[in-house]
Amino acid sequence: MEPLYEPYVQALLKEIRQQVRHKATTLFIGGGTPSLLAPQELGSLIGAVREHFQLDDQAEVTVECNPGTVTRDYLTELRAQGANRLSFGAQSADPDELKLLGREHGFEDVIRAVDNARAAGFININFDLIFGLPRQQLSTWRTTLQRAVEINPEHISLYALTIENGTPMYDWTKRGEVPYPDPDAAADMYDHAEAELDKHGYGHYEISNWCKPGHEAQHNLVYWRNEPYFGLGAGAHSSDIANRWWKVRRPADYIARAEKGESLIMGSETIDARTSRGETMMLGLRLLQEGVNHERFAARHGDAIARFFAKDLKTAEAQGLITNDAERVLLTQRGRFLSNQVMKLFV
Repeated sequence: MEPLYEPYVQALLKEIRQQVRHKATTLFIGGGTPSLLAPQELGSLIGAVREHFQLDDQAEVTVECNPGTVTRDYLTELRAQGANRLSFGAQSADPDELKLLGREHGFEDVIRAVDNARAAGFININFDLIFGLPRQQLSTWRTTLQRAVEINPEHISLYALTIENGTPMYDWTKRGEVPYPDPDAAADMYDHAEAELDKHGYGHYEISNWCKPGHEAQHNLVYWRNEPYFGLGAGAHSSDIANRWWKVRRPADYIARAEKGESLIMGSETIDARTSRGETMMLGLRLLQEGVNHERFAARHGDAIARFFAKDLKTAEAQGLITNDAERVLLTQRGRFLSNQVMKLFV
């Protein structure tokens, strides 16, 4: 799709400049592989957002990068263009697991990419790692974590593999070519990660996210606190709390509509009060230290959590899944492993 790169950037710039001016606090460029674009192209987008959305010079600006393709010169220029945080899709240190995931990089590429990023001046780096793969052994997961902490990124995101309909992995498991992931093995891996990352100074602040002190992902905190966010580009979602809407998914369609001045919105939904309350609980409980604050919830939704969810709170407490004190509702250690079960009570 390389011929679409430049037209896509121009379409994005047009969309940015057509928006009503709001003040933004963070910028995240991702949801794909933005490092396919030249640093100058990304810089033009960052500059347009800074100007149109009054984005502060010191605001967190994250760019997702493929660790196998970014050079030192590329990252030096990207830093000069205004990016100050990188997110590398490292995924695994095991060659067979990377192959299963369809990744073309090796872990040596990750090491090189981080060295290049440090030389370019980046002091805030995230790693994405995946666990709970078919046939994955706890021993290889231990090695992946060990190699990751040796590189010492400021932030680490750990995601259990979810097999989505329409992906090659879904077809392989359906045909019996690859076994379905073992949830008990995945729980053991998560348990090991909690202990290992704590030992190396990473605070577990969100179900899937750990960081060194002061390096929480500011952009993602907006989502977990169920606050408004604005999405630009193909497939991007937005929320103003009362409504959600999303853009056309295919880049070619997005470009064509932008060039013709047509609406880029493909769909929308209204978020009723009941749904909004449930989502505040579901998202807020992901924050393991902060949880759902009673005072903030009441200010947002007009009454106390117990007014809407008394039975659900009682059920979750009785099962040892949450704690509920005068200040906040939090997941317990047991609740972290059964978080989906907890979320279903509120949504």
